[in-house]
Amino acid sequence: MAPRGRQWLKLVGAAGVVGVAATGILAARTERRRQAYEPEEIRERLHQRYTRIQSRRESGTD
Repeated sequence: MAPRGRQWLKLVGAAGVVGVAATGILAARTERRRQAYEPEEIRERLHQRYTRIQSRRESGTD
């Protein structure tokens, strides 16, 4: 039994919802991997950022 009339629109809408959900899942997975830093990496980045900010303050280029 083939879909008729508005049933096509419902199918297209459902497919759109599934596509958006799948894209969100993939984006979340990628973001989780990107943010999976080791504590030492985070600490090193914070120290670098702090040093950079301090050097800008000392040189007067806020």
